[in-house]
Amino acid sequence: MNKETSDKTAADNTAVDGTAQPAIASSLSDKEREAIAKLPYEQARDQLIQAVQALEAGGLDLDASMRQWEIGEALSKRAQELLDQVRAKLDDAQAAQSSAGASAGTQSNLE
Repeated sequence: MNKETSDKTAADNTAVDGTAQPAIASSLSDKEREAIAKLPYEQARDQLIQAVQALEAGGLDLDASMRQWEIGEALSKRAQELLDQVRAKLDDAQAAQSSAGASAGTQSNLE
């Protein structure tokens, strides 16, 4: 665990009065987390929408609400990871295109 993750975890488990609070156990199993980590973007997005709609509709008990929230958090993280990967690919492609455009029509592109 790096310092940033450690600091975030510590901050997440601190009460308003500054006292440390026990970490809340996740209701998601490792198998469920692995399944979410393999989802394509569209499926993660659609399942995230379903989780949000279930929460907005109300009528869930506290445990079911927490589970939907945890599912939503995991799905949101997965979707963001995929979007970040696409952004990195686009940035790389734009940089390569700019580099190629800068040397177009010069002797450097013949080497």
